[in-house]
Amino acid sequence: MKEATPLIVDLDKTLIYTDSLVESVVLLIKKNPVYFFIIFFWLFKGKARLKTEIVNRVSLDIETLPYNKPFIEWLKVEKEKGRKLYLVTAAHKEIAKKVMNYLNFFDGFFATEESCNLKGSKKCALIKEKIGDDFVYAGDSKVDLLIWKDSEAAVLVNAPSSLANEVRKKTIIEAEFPRKKIGIRTWLRALRIHQWVKNILLFVPLLTAFEFLNVFKIFSVIFAFLAYSLVASGTYVLNDIFDLNSDRAHMLKRHRPFACGDIQIINGIVIAGIFFILALTIALYISEVFTAILAFYFILTVTYSLFFKKHIIIDVIILSFLYTLRIIAGVTVIQVDISSWLFAFSMFLFLSLALIKRCGELVSFGKEDQKRTIVGRDYMPSDLVVLWPLGVGASLLAIVVLSLFINAPETQQKYASPELLWGPAVVIMYWLGRMWIKTSRGEIDDDPILYVIKDSISYMIFFFTISITIISYFYTI
Repeated sequence: MKEATPLIVDLDKTLIYTDSLVESVVLLIKKNPVYFFIIFFWLFKGKARLKTEIVNRVSLDIETLPYNKPFIEWLKVEKEKGRKLYLVTAAHKEIAKKVMNYLNFFDGFFATEESCNLKGSKKCALIKEKIGDDFVYAGDSKVDLLIWKDSEAAVLVNAPSSLANEVRKKTIIEAEFPRKKIGIRTWLRALRIHQWVKNILLFVPLLTAFEFLNVFKIFSVIFAFLAYSLVASGTYVLNDIFDLNSDRAHMLKRHRPFACGDIQIINGIVIAGIFFILALTIALYISEVFTAILAFYFILTVTYSLFFKKHIIIDVIILSFLYTLRIIAGVTVIQVDISSWLFAFSMFLFLSLALIKRCGELVSFGKEDQKRTIVGRDYMPSDLVVLWPLGVGASLLAIVVLSLFINAPETQQKYASPELLWGPAVVIMYWLGRMWIKTSRGEIDDDPILYVIKDSISYMIFFFTISITIISYFYTI
């Protein structure tokens, strides 16, 4: 094989770990969900027309795409040797042109235009016509077999082992860049299994109504917990897919599985769909009311991801309500009356936690530019002067509601030793104050739930609160 043989490089899942068409579709639907239905009309007219219509309406952030860095470094070395490099892709020409200009080492590019979807046999014919019969092709998928058959050698990038074995039968392998190994841990990160801890809130009505000895109701809440968790994981997947651009611009979130290309968007959508179907099946088994609440939770979460998270204050109010909605769901499962005290306390408490999340992001964002907003959010570091007192104030309001509840006539009658409830009130006030101090120090940089999971003091406070509440209800002291 001649050293100077031109090297043809594919884009999707080869030069980048993701698929530019799928990402463009996500951007389009995020821009206006109505396009979800319109794209099928465009697709009916052909893939080339579809890609043209999409690229005319949305533009990918080329600089933040998850590039295959080891492969790119190898390409740069080949370029330094004097080798001709061409980007030949089924992606639209506007995307290919921007990628070529950004990387600045390709000698030319060929891509899909409105009249021709450059894939398979069409790509092979173009390569022979424009570049010649002597070439090496770098690709990743089975559709590239036709091209490898006519190439002098192959460069395998992110190709499965079965495909690699098939290519070896057709041509020489010049270089190979194995696909990333995606294990269960990567999927657990994508599904945010640790966030299932939030759904423990469904068990709160069991405690406040003192129904935790009712085996039937316990199992009902366990099934509700599973349904809620499946929906939550599915919506986290959708949220990460819709937030690709902002996540890639974030110091920490850019390492999330979808943002860095570890998991393909299509695979995430399939798993999310399976989770939603399983959750719906479980919810219908529990009750129609619980199913309605779960559906409302899903709709509100998706609309939050698409619209509300971009609006200051509205986003944290919705987040606090989503927490409280879990308690309401738990109430419907065990069929008890919801306490107005519990509703008010939880709203203020979770508003405080939602503001901790935002303040933590702003603190970690840095103080270099007080007027620069966080990507995908309507917040800037200078807003902290308002958010600090707002969040601490919400914490204090939660404690005030709890204090009024302790002194309420119905509490005095219901509990054997209501005065013991002042113990939990004090430690909850301490816990919230401590959370805010930790946030101001930058120790809670993004997600307070992750911090709580690792915090032993939080566990002790929760155990003390639950224990004293049970004792105050059953025992006279």
